[in-house]
Amino acid sequence: MAEITASMVKDLREQTGAGMMDCKKALNEAGGDMDAAVDWLRKKGLAAAAKKAGRVAAEGLVGVKTTGNRGAVLELNAETDFVARNETFQDLVETLTDLVLAEGDDLDALRGKPFPGTGRTVDEELTHQVATIGENMNLRRAVVLEVSSGVVCGYVHNAVRPSLGRIGVLVALESEADAARLAELGKGLAMHVAAAAPQYLTRDEVDASALDRERAVLTEQARDSGKPENIIEKMVEGRLRKYYEEVCLLEQTYVMDNETKVQKVVEAAAKDLGSPVALTAFARFNLGEGIEKQEKDFAAEVAQQLNKD
Repeated sequence: MAEITASMVKDLREQTGAGMMDCKKALNEAGGDMDAAVDWLRKKGLAAAAKKAGRVAAEGLVGVKTTGNRGAVLELNAETDFVARNETFQDLVETLTDLVLAEGDDLDALRGKPFPGTGRTVDEELTHQVATIGENMNLRRAVVLEVSSGVVCGYVHNAVRPSLGRIGVLVALESEADAARLAELGKGLAMHVAAAAPQYLTRDEVDASALDRERAVLTEQARDSGKPENIIEKMVEGRLRKYYEEVCLLEQTYVMDNETKVQKVVEAAAKDLGSPVALTAFARFNLGEGIEKQEKDFAAEVAQQLNKD
């Protein structure tokens, strides 16, 4: 029997969209013959996902789960928002989010973990669900936040279930204060993050290249005013402060009162709780953000096919 190499398994997986272990088994059954392995997978219904693998998946659901000082947020994409109303898909996202909460947010490692109650790995279960539900799926991203003392709070916007929706947020609060009262603060902050969409926690985290681009744009705008260079520099610095207030969570105006900076909200809560409170991290997933959606022109698609023929 021919030796089954990792490269062969990888090639078969890319060709068929089937799970890694299924590909390995197929190659063993076929004695290393790639075409026979493809046929074996097709007969088992495990290659049904292959035709769907190239289709854009920008819909789906974001899942959020928390337990005390730890929380997880995950995005699983599908092709249509109809799937988000499918209970099987919702159960899949919930289970995956639970797994991330327990196992961590390394998706490559997660794909090889057992999927509860199926005898399949996560990767194999996703392939199975693609074939069952009939849409391409993509386990896109996941984040786990944890504090040594305090709480990680979650919030889901446009929820289809309490833990599933289109926008998912986690907020990490480090503190020795009463957990229940700390959670009230965390919920408000998580709702703020959902609404205000900060990009960074503090100005120290702002990406240097993004800051350089912003500074260049503001400088050009200021020069159009005809002011001297020393005045332009002050104008740019003033506008940069406004930029920080837009993109940095701790410098944003709290949406709950529209007047207090988030940093001041946290400081006031610490005083009220009688214990230091630090907002150490946040995560915000907006379903499908950054995915280029394909807009199909059916007439053009038909014409293109006719021209091919």
